[in-house]
Amino acid sequence: MRRTREVAKLLLFPTIGVGVALALAPDRAELEIHVWLLVALVVALLAFLAAVLAAYPSTPSPFVMSLRQPLSAASRPAALARLEREVSMAGSTEFDVHFFLRPTLIDLAGGLLSSRRGIDLEEDPARARAVLGDDVWELVRPDRPQPFERLGTGIDPARLESVVSTLERI
Repeated sequence: MRRTREVAKLLLFPTIGVGVALALAPDRAELEIHVWLLVALVVALLAFLAAVLAAYPSTPSPFVMSLRQPLSAASRPAALARLEREVSMAGSTEFDVHFFLRPTLIDLAGGLLSSRRGIDLEEDPARARAVLGDDVWELVRPDRPQPFERLGTGIDPARLESVVSTLERI
């Protein structure tokens, strides 16, 4: 009801204007009526758009909102968080390389060798070593001894990058 009054108020000025124009120039009545109708239709269209916008507010969809939100640590996959933690720790000490990162690398290398080359890491170590290369083999070989100096320097990022690149090429 209130919106109808507002629209009527908006149409009041053009209506007064067309009345004055008709009184001053009655010979152009057809043009003046057409201009008044055009203004009235524009006001009606604006009123309709305002009603639609009021009925359907322009809030972003849940999909758009999910794109705007940064990926928090809680919403990240647990396996990714675990792998990041292992890689971070492996840069600190040799103990972390051997007991945290190495099992993940063994699983990864074993799975890749088995699925892509038909090689079992433990059953056929000679073929696995030939495919993996000495650098990766040193980390994943089944008979690798525990580190003598557990607090020794961990794996440097360049070597880890080389290991990952080698595994990607399998």
